[in-house]
Amino acid sequence: MEPTILIVDDEADLANLLKISLQREGYHHIYTAGSIEEAWTSFQQVSPDIVLLDVMLPDGEGYDLCRRIRETSHIPVLFMSAKNEEIDKILGLAIGGDDYITKPFSPKEVAYRVKAQLRRAGYLAQETPSFIQVGPFQINSDATEVQKDDVLLELTAKEVGLMACFMHNPNRILSKETLFERVWGEGFFGSDNTVMVHIRRLREKVETNPSKPVYITTVKGLGYKFVVPKEASK
Repeated sequence: MEPTILIVDDEADLANLLKISLQREGYHHIYTAGSIEEAWTSFQQVSPDIVLLDVMLPDGEGYDLCRRIRETSHIPVLFMSAKNEEIDKILGLAIGGDDYITKPFSPKEVAYRVKAQLRRAGYLAQETPSFIQVGPFQINSDATEVQKDDVLLELTAKEVGLMACFMHNPNRILSKETLFERVWGEGFFGSDNTVMVHIRRLREKVETNPSKPVYITTVKGLGYKFVVPKEASK
């Protein structure tokens, strides 16, 4: 059975954008609501497996709805909010939220987080993950988790996306434009710094010495190459 997803946000355009992004990932049982009361009615009617919940709603705060949900259910709740202070995130997690993502965000990143939460909740436990192995690295077929030497790496959705691009194209040069369009799903328009910052952060997690990268190397003037040393590929 496919999971049922409830999106609660009074910004209809954003809710629709999230719905489209989730549909592209293979989810079809998606419902939307624009207020706490509408969401609570939908929650009781459709019994969702995960809720994407905006914090600021016309008739109150999403925190209140989360408390109501927690009285009867332990399904994943992912908060979405323009509030990005640490205290807001702590509050959201403290009252029962499973994740907290700040606006503006990439709908694709939300889709990755939804998939990760469903897996952690055991909803996808019946599936046997398929892995792609490249040197010491493994990535599952859903491109949501990466391991190095059988140890799970704590990567963000964007970092996982970059690793997916690299691991599907080992020893090939990928331009910044290509990486940005594939991972961010948008036109490049000179977003060099965005790609560079994420590559630097990714190196800090996958390289033994990030200042002297072995795997994610820079090809001056062309882009990046994911290099797998011969001894690591044996």
